[in-house]
Amino acid sequence: MTNPVLLSRRSFGMSFVGLLLCSCASRPVSGALVPTDKPAPGARDHKILIATTRSRTDTPNTLFDGERSGGRDFAQAVISVPPTHLSGAVEWPTVLPGDPAKEMVPRSAGYLQDAAAFRRELKAELALRPPKQRSVMLFIHGYNTLFAEGLYRFTQVVHDAGFPGVPVLFTWASRGDITEYVYDLNSATVARDELQATIEDIAASGATQINILAHSMGTWLLMETLRQMTPAQRGRINQVILAAPDIDLDVFKDQMQRIGKLKSPLILLLSRDDQALGISRLIAGGKARVGGYDDDAALAKLGAVVVDLTDLKGPDSINHSKFAALAAIAPQLSSVLGQNKLDVPNADGGALASTGRTLGSFVTGTVNIAVTLPVTLVTTPVEIVTGGR
Repeated sequence: MTNPVLLSRRSFGMSFVGLLLCSCASRPVSGALVPTDKPAPGARDHKILIATTRSRTDTPNTLFDGERSGGRDFAQAVISVPPTHLSGAVEWPTVLPGDPAKEMVPRSAGYLQDAAAFRRELKAELALRPPKQRSVMLFIHGYNTLFAEGLYRFTQVVHDAGFPGVPVLFTWASRGDITEYVYDLNSATVARDELQATIEDIAASGATQINILAHSMGTWLLMETLRQMTPAQRGRINQVILAAPDIDLDVFKDQMQRIGKLKSPLILLLSRDDQALGISRLIAGGKARVGGYDDDAALAKLGAVVVDLTDLKGPDSINHSKFAALAAIAPQLSSVLGQNKLDVPNADGGALASTGRTLGSFVTGTVNIAVTLPVTLVTTPVEIVTGGR
């Protein structure tokens, strides 16, 4: 008879090795923010505003390290995406400074003086846009993430999603080391008040919409922050998306009960082959993580829209960052909540059926993605519109 303990240890070892190899591949080194003004026809620049609990570093062209600052600091960066960019990918510079014709490169990066300067910059960026585009997307990265990694990944998501509003990165003090899980978890936990202050700054900026995307351990930080906010403060947030949530299932149920009804149902992006969450589950004594849970209907009963990305190929070998590959069709997924309509690319052009709580499986390229609606939306008519982008 096979020993289940040995199987668990073996699966842990295989997953850990995969995570280690993934974390060592194509990671930014210190100084990854070396700017370049080299022209690149067809490249597109994205200005990212940054709020962080990381400490500043003296290392040139790095800005922040993985240590905790004890408060909030601020910065801004302009990252260029090359004309050869592939959806879902981060084209790291191979030699510094990078080549903007084929790599993502900084055009500029620097500190902001204080919270007042951050608020002024945010209002100025909103004012540059037409009224219908004065929304903010706030991104909260996950565990094992260096500062430059969070910045570049968010830029990729903004670019692929075609987001026209103002992107704001909240980056907490992750050391970017797979052996520092507990340190990262504590760093995320201690950043709750600073994240809330950032959300309140955005709410006071005149933004017409606030949409929040959190990944992995960043979902824990976001849910704990939402839990401590008042209903009126939470009511300013239009949409919350949790990608690969690294949250104990029982804790998530408690958080959902405490938070109550949001303006729009939570969107959960899950994948059953997420190896990083498999490791997290073993560390947590075998308790299921929300991002790797296999009962979509049970999660939907809590009031969430569940998007199953198991069949989607992600940008990493451990299947923990599939949300990045989904960014290109993010507007179509979001529209099901705002308009009760899902306008998705369908390779076959065929009709898609909605049955029960399941909105259906739709096709993007050759990948099936299942969407399960919360019970509160079951009685809401849902119109499926097929066709290419």
